[in-house]
Amino acid sequence: MTGGVDLHVHTTASDGRYSPEEIVRKAAGLGLKAIAICDHDTIDGIAAALAAAKTFPQLKVIPGVEISTLAPGSEVHMLGYFINCTDPGLKAALDSLRNSRLERAKAIIDKLAKMDINIDWQRVRQLAGDGSVGRPHIAQAMLEKNYVTSFKEAFDRYLGLGGPAYVERHKITPAEAVVLIINADGSPVLAHPLTINEPEEMIANLKKIGLVGMEVYYNDYDKVKRKYLAELAEKYNLIATGGSDYHGNDDSTETMLGSAGVPNEVLERLTVLARRRGPVTTNP
Repeated sequence: MTGGVDLHVHTTASDGRYSPEEIVRKAAGLGLKAIAICDHDTIDGIAAALAAAKTFPQLKVIPGVEISTLAPGSEVHMLGYFINCTDPGLKAALDSLRNSRLERAKAIIDKLAKMDINIDWQRVRQLAGDGSVGRPHIAQAMLEKNYVTSFKEAFDRYLGLGGPAYVERHKITPAEAVVLIINADGSPVLAHPLTINEPEEMIANLKKIGLVGMEVYYNDYDKVKRKYLAELAEKYNLIATGGSDYHGNDDSTETMLGSAGVPNEVLERLTVLARRRGPVTTNP
């Protein structure tokens, strides 16, 4: 794992278990070469991660974000790398998305109560800490009260898309997210494409407006899925990126930090793109 790259990592700024500082220490301890902090609809963890990484010059921390968007029949997540965290347009859009997360969480808890699953709102807020409230915090509260036996069960039975407690929330479109990232000097990359209906159609359309990459080396995608996605990336001249999507919430089911098998050349290609736009913000 030494020298590995992980371009999809979450912290307590959204719905991860570990703080930005803890994630940096874990990555450095594993001997990773680079990680990208990509919290859901927030950039609040980036400053702390960059500060912590100054102690570990061998580890590059890339400022990123994972923006939740909506397309017909699919929730689509868009990653942005090497973003300008001071961009006012990006900050305003993320603030709006975070507020919608709060209202969504309350609505989910109301739905669960109608199924005699009683989750305390204050406990969910406590689990979220300073980060934005997300479904994993509700799943954790359910787990604590023995309504479920795992995070997977919470999502499969209740919280996932189509589940009885699922609540839709305000989202922007995938195209809007691509433009938002580009305007913040970032590189837009499509996250976990196989969760999308008609992924090739989505990829083709987003490529026209500035998409530069798509996740291929993702989480637990097997060789067959990775081959299919790599062929799509080559067809549309996109960088085949990837990462663990590590949250740290359930080590029995998650791909561990740095274990997605992302080639080092992916980082090099993304860095070249970023440098063409201007100075690159990282810790070294």
